[in-house]
Amino acid sequence: MTENEPDSAPKILVDTDWKAEAQAEKERLTKKAEEAEAKDGPRSGEMPPASFQMLVGTIASQAVMGLGAVRDPKSGGVVVDLDAARFAIDLLGVIEQKTKGNLTDEEAKDISQALAELRQRFVQVSEAVSAQVGAGVAPPVVDPPVQT
Repeated sequence: MTENEPDSAPKILVDTDWKAEAQAEKERLTKKAEEAEAKDGPRSGEMPPASFQMLVGTIASQAVMGLGAVRDPKSGGVVVDLDAARFAIDLLGVIEQKTKGNLTDEEAKDISQALAELRQRFVQVSEAVSAQVGAGVAPPVVDPPVQT
């Protein structure tokens, strides 16, 4: 064959490094996606990453709900569940005691601050409920019937 004659078959160039390039591209895309997720937070429908702050926040939210943050959809009145609020606050107290010495300064400050605020709010709501019951404005708080 001479230079001027057309080849009957096309030349095939084999890139022996294609697997390495494909893997490198995959890693670049994965890293880019992880950086975007870290920057933007979890995608819609995804749960945030589990952390100590999320645990404290979740239990504190339960306490706040028991202290009247939820309205009854039928009556529009505030729903107060002091027993549930007390339980959530006590759970946070247990977590604080059991993790003492194992938390970062920020984590220790977060749980201590949350407990102080919740305990103060619990006292305020308890006093308000007692005053309303005493004035006949609110029905007395009764324990739910025990189911057998």
